[in-house]
Amino acid sequence: MAIPWAGQPRPRVYCPRLLLAQATDQQSQPRGARKMPGRASKLLHNMDLRTMTQSLVTLAEDNIAFFSSQGPGETARRLSSVFEGVREQALGLEPALGRLLGVAHLFDLDPETPANGYRSLVHTARCCLAHLLHKSRYVASNRRSIFFRTSHNLAELEAYLAALTQLRALVYYAQRLLVTNQPGGLFFEGDEGLTADFLREYVTLHKGCFYGRCLGFQFTPAIRPFLQTISIGLVSFGEHYKRNETGLSVAASSLFTSGRFAIDPELRGAEFERITQNLDVHFWKAFWNITEIEVLSSLANMASATVRVSRLLSLPPEAFEMPLTADPTLTVTISPPLAHTGPGPVLIRLISYDLREGQDSEELSSLVKSNGQRSLELWPRPQQAPRSRSLVVHFHGGGFVAQTSKSHEPYLKSWAQELGAPIISIDYSLAPEAPFPRALEECFFAYCWAVKHCALLGSTGERICLAGDSAGGNLCFTVALRAAAYGVRVPDGIMAAYPATMLQPAASPSRLLSLMDPLLPLSVLSKCVSAYTGAKTEDHSNSDQKALGMMGLVRRDTAMLLRDFRLGASSWLNSFLELSGRKSQKISEPTAEPMRRSVSEAALAQPQGPLGTDSLKNLTLRDLSLRGNSETPDTPEISLSAETLGPSMPSNVDFLLPPEDAGEEAEAKNELSPMDKGLGVSATFPQGFHPRRSSQGPTQMPLYSSPIVKNPFMSPLLAPDSMLKSLPPVHIVACALDPMLDDSVMFARRLRNLDRPVTLHVVEDLPHGFLTLASLCRETRQAAELCVERIRLVLTPPAAPTPAPPQV
Repeated sequence: MAIPWAGQPRPRVYCPRLLLAQATDQQSQPRGARKMPGRASKLLHNMDLRTMTQSLVTLAEDNIAFFSSQGPGETARRLSSVFEGVREQALGLEPALGRLLGVAHLFDLDPETPANGYRSLVHTARCCLAHLLHKSRYVASNRRSIFFRTSHNLAELEAYLAALTQLRALVYYAQRLLVTNQPGGLFFEGDEGLTADFLREYVTLHKGCFYGRCLGFQFTPAIRPFLQTISIGLVSFGEHYKRNETGLSVAASSLFTSGRFAIDPELRGAEFERITQNLDVHFWKAFWNITEIEVLSSLANMASATVRVSRLLSLPPEAFEMPLTADPTLTVTISPPLAHTGPGPVLIRLISYDLREGQDSEELSSLVKSNGQRSLELWPRPQQAPRSRSLVVHFHGGGFVAQTSKSHEPYLKSWAQELGAPIISIDYSLAPEAPFPRALEECFFAYCWAVKHCALLGSTGERICLAGDSAGGNLCFTVALRAAAYGVRVPDGIMAAYPATMLQPAASPSRLLSLMDPLLPLSVLSKCVSAYTGAKTEDHSNSDQKALGMMGLVRRDTAMLLRDFRLGASSWLNSFLELSGRKSQKISEPTAEPMRRSVSEAALAQPQGPLGTDSLKNLTLRDLSLRGNSETPDTPEISLSAETLGPSMPSNVDFLLPPEDAGEEAEAKNELSPMDKGLGVSATFPQGFHPRRSSQGPTQMPLYSSPIVKNPFMSPLLAPDSMLKSLPPVHIVACALDPMLDDSVMFARRLRNLDRPVTLHVVEDLPHGFLTLASLCRETRQAAELCVERIRLVLTPPAAPTPAPPQV
C-alpha cells in the first residue's frame, strides 16, 4: 500500500510531538491490551500498524531533509542514509505484515487464545518499528542541541535498521510457510529435501544485529539487563572454552575479560553469532551448567524459600512390580533403565517445605546420596506434619543436554511452600553421552517408584501431577504416554511450561524467532536435538570450528565409532524385533515374564510402508493428516508387546482447522504474488530486497534426519490419536515470543480435537525459560505463579456432584 506523501516535499511547518499526539488520538487502546513500561512500548499499544508506519515515514523524511542540508560531512551523510533505509524498509514491511495479520486468526487455538507464530512475528516487527519511531522522534526533537550525541544515536539507528531488515526477511519466510502449509498448519509440510533447503537458506541470515544494541528489544524491559549480562558472559566464556579451560576458572576469568564486550555492542554481537553457529553442544552444556557452581547456586538458594527437606536420593536399579490400572490383581514389572549404558541408579531430589511423615524414615535415609546435598533439620527434632494428599513429579529443562534439579531448586522450593506438597525432581542422564531414550526410561522408572513409595516421600499419593519446562515438558507427556502403554497409573494431570513437542526439523513461524532469540538460537536448538537423538549429523572438516582441541577430536572420533556401531546393530535388532512384534500379536494376555526391552530397542522396529520403505522416515505432516483410524486401536493396549512401546503408526493426526476456515485461508494465499508461490526458496523475497547474510562462514547446524525424531515418545505431537486419548488433563503455559510457541498451540489443538481436557495460557513479553528467572522481575513472578495455579488445579480433587433432590 502506497503512502500518499511518499516522494513529495515535506511540509514547511512540522512538529513531531504534535504529529505523534494526533496519531495516538486516532487509534484507541486495543481491548485487553496490557500496559508495558517504556516509551516505545506505549507507542506500540497506542498506535495501529498503519499509523505507526505513516508516522515513522514522516519522521524519516523530515530527518532526511534536515541532515541532507547539513553539508558533505560523513556523519550527516550516514544519518541521511540510515533514515532513507528506515523509510524503505518500513514501506516494504507494512503490507507484508498486513497480509499476515489478515490470516493470523486462522491459526489460533480459539478466539480466547489469540497466539501463534504469525502473531508473534508481527508483534516483534511492531516492537522494532516502535523503537525506531521513538528514536526518530528523539532525533527530530534534539538534533539541533549541543548535547545531541550524534555518534551514539547513529549507532542505535543503524543497529535497529539492520534488525528491521532481517525482520522483513523473516516475514517473507513466514509468507512462504503460509503458502506451503495446509490451512491451520503451523509446521512446514514440504518434503525433507525442501525442508533442508529452507533451513540452510534461513540460517545464512545475519544474526549479530540482534545480539548487540538490539539485544532482547522484543522482551519486557526488566529482562534486557539480564540478557545483556548473559550475552557478555557467553562471549567471554567462549574465549576461555577455546583453550579447554572449564569449571570455576572459566567463570572467574570471564568476569575480568568481559570489559571489551560490555563497551562494544557490535563486537559482542559478532562474537555471539560466531559462538552460536560454530561451537558444539559440549560448549553449551558447560555454559548452561555454570549456575550449578557451588558459589552461584548458594547465592540463588539464599534468595529462595527455606525448606525443611532437600535431599538427593539415589534409586537402586532394581526391578519392582506395579499393579495394572485395569485389574489391580495383575502386576507388571518395571525394569530399571537399560538403554545405552545398562542398568544404573536414578537420582531424584526430594523437596518439602515441612517435614512430613516418612521423610525421616530409615528406609528413605538409606537412599540418600552420600556426596549430595542434604538439608534436613532434625535437631532439635521438629514436629512432623501429616502426609500430604498430593505429590508433584518434576522434570527439569535444559535441552536434554544440560542442568540438573539443582539449577531449578530455587523455584521448586517456592512451589513446595505454596502448594504444601512434596516435590521430587528427576536428575535424568543427559545427552550426548546418554541419548534417547535413556532420559525417558529414567524418568518413567522414577515416576513409577514414586507412585509405589509415595509414603516415604511424605504423600498419600491421592493426587499426582507431572510438571516440567521445555525438555522437561516433553518428558511429562512421554512419561504419561508410557505409563498408559504399560497399563499403570497415569498421573492426574500435567503442567508443561513452554514444552518441546515436535523434535522433527520442521520450520514454523514461531521458530523463525530463533534467529533473534539469545536464549534459544536455531543452531543451538538443532545441536541439542541432534545430541538427544544420537543421530548422524553433517560432518565438517574445519577443526578450529569443532570442539577446539585434542579433546574435541577424541570426542568426535569416539562419537563416530559409537554411531557406526549403533547403526550396524540397528539393522540386526530391526529384523529381530520385527519378528518378535509379529509373534506378540497372537498373545492377548499380559505375560508374567518381566519386560526387559528398552524403548530404544523398540524404536528401531520401524513399521514398513506399502512400498517397502521406511514409512516413518518419509512421513510428513500432510501424510499424517490423511491416515485413518484403522491402523491403531481406539484404546491403548495393556500388553507389553512391541506395538505398545514402539513407534506405532500415527492415526488421524489432524492439524487442520474446521472446513469453513479453508476458504478464507485460500483467499489469503491468492493475495500472494506469483513469485511467493514458487517452489524454490530463492523465490521467497520480492525483487530488489536483499537481506543481510552472515559473515561467519558456513553454518554448522546439523540437519538431523534420523527417523527416530518421529517416534511419538520423542515427538509427542506426532503420536497417534489412540495414544493421545490416554493423556490426563493437560495445562500448558507458553510464551508468545518463544520459538517453541507453535509446539504448544498445535499440541493443544490436537488434544482439543480429541475432546481431551486441555488449557493453553500464553504469557507476553517473556523469553523461553522464564521459570529459572522467576525472581527477576514482576512479570516473571506472575508467570511462575500462573504455573503454580495450574498445578494446584491438578492437585485439587474434583468436587463431588451434588445429589439431586428427591422427587416428591
